[in-house]
Amino acid sequence: MAPSTPTALQTDTWVKATWDDFVATLDTAPYDESRGYFDNGYMRIERAPLGGGHARQNSVVSKVVSLFAMVRSLRCTEFTNGSFHKTGERGCQPDVAFYIGPNFRLPPQDNSPIDINVFGPPTLAIEIGGSSFKDDLGAKRLLYERLGVGEYWVVNVAEQQVLAFAVAEGGSRQIWVSAVLPGLELSLVEEAVGRSQTEDDTTLMRWLMEALA
Repeated sequence: MAPSTPTALQTDTWVKATWDDFVATLDTAPYDESRGYFDNGYMRIERAPLGGGHARQNSVVSKVVSLFAMVRSLRCTEFTNGSFHKTGERGCQPDVAFYIGPNFRLPPQDNSPIDINVFGPPTLAIEIGGSSFKDDLGAKRLLYERLGVGEYWVVNVAEQQVLAFAVAEGGSRQIWVSAVLPGLELSLVEEAVGRSQTEDDTTLMRWLMEALA
């Protein structure tokens, strides 16, 4: 039986669905340009507009991670809005994700979702939470725990706050210093997000380089 693809799907909330429903929905207009999540028999299709705060803080946090990895000579690859699928079980599309460390394989540069069964889950997954902030701390956090990422960060756009969680054995606990980016204090990430409210990128990156030196 072909999966159902409702033409008036309720978006920006979790709805009961099969994996086939989830995949078919993301292949069907107008949802093919949306962000999609699937876990435990439910899917969430996000179509809410992303404002300047979300876009800016997403950019700043990814710069902090990438620059820290460069300064500390950590092997690191970033994926912005990339889809990660564990076929039949879970799917996600974090605002930004990173593979970090010496042993990961680079996924192919095509339009297919990254196959977690082949390449493993991201080492670090980050959600920038505007209207979705409560869900990022709730259902999505459970999704990333089950997926087995190394760390999960949630950025509260309104408060310029970064909440970070170490994930292990199907659960998570809040942390204040990253383990996948050894020595990176989350207070530094928060300060960068706060500075981004008034500083341009050149000024911000100059400060960050000095802080990491």
